[in-house]
Amino acid sequence: MALAESLSSGAPSARRSWAPNRLGPVALVLLAALLIAVAAGILLWMGREPICKCGNIKLWQGTVMSSENSQHITDWYTFSHIIHGFLFYGLFWLIRRLTGLPISFGLALLLSIIVESAWEITENTDAVINHYRSATISLDYYGDSVLNSVSDILSMVLGFIIARLAPVWLTVTSALAMELIVGWLIRDNLTLNVIMLLWPMDWIKAWQGGA
Repeated sequence: MALAESLSSGAPSARRSWAPNRLGPVALVLLAALLIAVAAGILLWMGREPICKCGNIKLWQGTVMSSENSQHITDWYTFSHIIHGFLFYGLFWLIRRLTGLPISFGLALLLSIIVESAWEITENTDAVINHYRSATISLDYYGDSVLNSVSDILSMVLGFIIARLAPVWLTVTSALAMELIVGWLIRDNLTLNVIMLLWPMDWIKAWQGGA
């Protein structure tokens, strides 16, 4: 009930206020679902596998160095997409505060879904997949399944909503904790992923390989 009220009213707080939503919670959910469905349709049109080629659907895939990584509902990289939600929330809040644009929580969420969907589509192009395989230790990576991509977008939405409801300090602490714990456990996280895609470093690749 509290979430529905926050989605529909956009009630301002002393630290993080939003313009009033013009969309009701039902319309917002339907538009969000439509955007995600369009992204899934584009990925299917691109030839991405609907689910893992293994034929199974797992709630959790914990082995990173596996052809099943990024093929199931959640994995270690799910935490990175939750952090995406934190970052998008902070970005749109900051844009509103600095520019005075009447950005509502609902509009910011829909724009975040569009950006996240665009990334999922770009990430699964042959050029990015091949670059990722050449620049990192993920030689068995051949792109995400559509199921995994949809789950990643929903994880971003979850992060966005958490950032709306939680205190700033808890959001920041949670992001840092996820980065540090995931980085320690699998030698990869959002920060390292971005670095290795944009500025590949041999020493990081060697360390991720267990050197």
